[in-house]
Amino acid sequence: MSRALPAPLLALVGFIALAGCGRSDKPDTQSASAGASTPVVSAVSSTPTDSSGVAAEAEPVTYERAESTMSSGDYSEATRLFSLYIESNPENAWGHYMLGIAAWKNGDHDRALSAFDRSLELDASHRKSMFNSGRVLLEMGRAQEALERIEKALAQEPTSNEGLRLLGRARYQLGKVDDAIDAYRRALVIDESDVWSMNNLGLIYIDQDRSEEALGPLARAVQLKSNAPVFQNNLGVALERSGHPVAAAKAYEAAIAVDSTYKKAAVGLARVTGGGQQPESEPVDLSTLAQQFLSEIEDWRESVPDGDSTASVSDSAVSVNDSTVPMIDSTTPSPEEE
Repeated sequence: MSRALPAPLLALVGFIALAGCGRSDKPDTQSASAGASTPVVSAVSSTPTDSSGVAAEAEPVTYERAESTMSSGDYSEATRLFSLYIESNPENAWGHYMLGIAAWKNGDHDRALSAFDRSLELDASHRKSMFNSGRVLLEMGRAQEALERIEKALAQEPTSNEGLRLLGRARYQLGKVDDAIDAYRRALVIDESDVWSMNNLGLIYIDQDRSEEALGPLARAVQLKSNAPVFQNNLGVALERSGHPVAAAKAYEAAIAVDSTYKKAAVGLARVTGGGQQPESEPVDLSTLAQQFLSEIEDWRESVPDGDSTASVSDSAVSVNDSTVPMIDSTTPSPEEE
């Protein structure tokens, strides 16, 4: 026989039953009333996003956290984090600059350029934003715009090797071959160990069918940094075009030894060894060529007026085929630039 429950207990049971009827077996999803600034999200919901579509965070994103993510090489996540950081710190020029770097490294040129532009709006003298927006513009094929920004930044820091290398690249894209060579020479007068300026100077000589002149700077770059496959590959290209297939094969092999996946070097090696390796036109001493190039840098340095690091160091011996930038045929060696 059942026993009747006391009235207070009956009321409690009824309250629990009503509460159970109001629940759903599905997890809560984002919900917010019209005009609400902060959505209500359960712990098991999908990641919410802000008005720009960037995933939101439970805690404010710090500059240090975003920078650490950038340093780890996760540029996609760094882009997301710096996007959130600048929402909370919209007037921080460095935050926008770092977003630009992250987006550029993540392959998003438009977003990178927009971020650099915003940084410059906040701080018109932000030199790094000028240089790196110039770099992005060069990669977008907008060399004249890039040149204007690079020159403006160099006016603030005329001894910047990074800036002078970018100046060389911009001038070369615009077909100003002599001026591009001069930019790289100026960079090397300031820092004779600037391997990227050596590499890029060598590439101009290769493109201009002056491969023998490319041997000195590229030999010196490899001498300073032998574990850089790009430098070894480019030296191989210069040696191959200068009639030194045996030495070229050694350079290509050195590039592959550092990076076994280096396709350009593998193709170059197959090209110079295929069908039997051809004899050298004449012996080549790369150590001597590297030392001779160092002497050239010293000569350039002596030609610069005292205290004038911006003066031209080109000389009358520099000559070019024409004012255009020649294309490298797809069947010939394809060197690489920074």
